[in-house]
Parts: sequence; C-alpha cells; structure tokens
Amino acid sequence: MLVLSRKVGESIQIDGDIRVTVSQVRGGRVRLSISAPAAVRVVREEILQKFGMARPEGLDAESGDLPDADEICQ
Repeated sequence: MLVLSRKVGESIQIDGDIRVTVSQVRGGRVRLSISAPAAVRVVREEILQKFGMARPEGLDAESGDLPDADEICQ
C-alpha cells in the first residue's frame, strides 16, 4: 500500500491515464475528482459491500450486473 499526502489541487496519476485530484477538504471529509477512461470502472467501496461484490471485476455493465441508481439511493 502506498500512502501519500496531497493538498487541494494536487493530483496523483495511476497507470498513466487515471488521475485522482484532491478537490476539497472540509471538516473530516475529502472530496476527490477522478478522471479515468470510460473502460475503467470507478466504484465506491460501500457500493461493493452493499451488493455483496468483493471486487470491481465482479461488476459488468454490459450484462446488467451493475445496480441501478434507484437501488443505490434507497
């Protein structure tokens, strides 16, 4: 595991085409902006846990395995 410190406006780049930028820090919350190719799935961990999916590889948008927005917001 790599642990980094970043300030607002600073980024990290992953594998050349994924960029994670610290957008805002307020109280105990950090807002991140993620820029990635459309083929890269970006999923919050709590969504994976809620739907019993151990890893993002278990998600398949084409087969309909992704939960609908209505299910997530319940």
